[in-house]
Amino acid sequence: MTAIHTGGCQCGAVRYRIEGALGRAAICHCRMCQKAFGSWGAPLVSATAERLTWTRGQPSTFRSSAIVARGFCRDCGTPLYMREDGHPDYDLAIGTLDDPKEAPPTEQVGLESKLPWFDLLPGLPGHRTEDERTPEDLKKLATFQHPDHDTLHWPKR
Repeated sequence: MTAIHTGGCQCGAVRYRIEGALGRAAICHCRMCQKAFGSWGAPLVSATAERLTWTRGQPSTFRSSAIVARGFCRDCGTPLYMREDGHPDYDLAIGTLDDPKEAPPTEQVGLESKLPWFDLLPGLPGHRTEDERTPEDLKKLATFQHPDHDTLHWPKR
């Protein structure tokens, strides 16, 4: 049986499907990934173009360098992938997978741009959302995001 992985943006306008095993999963600390994700870097997992199908919508692209295109949802802004020209793989944002636990990173790259506080993150105190919000506040946090599975129609009709 062939593994199937699905994912997409937070609004559901762009969805994808990967047939077969996921490839290399890594955390990229390069400055371009920091800017593209608006974060400390990017957790990415590879999938070959021949096994990747866009099942709803198409990503928009931005050329972040002479050799790299980055795909994103033009409706909600979710970063979806980066891809070097001529490379057979897409490097998909792990967080866009419906089950991101399927792609644990096994290495880090772009260490020259790694933020000095990144290694401190596991030691920071943590709190669950419900520990800091009232039941009334939690009701207001109901998500408008696409669910973590394929749907026939979205948004709901």
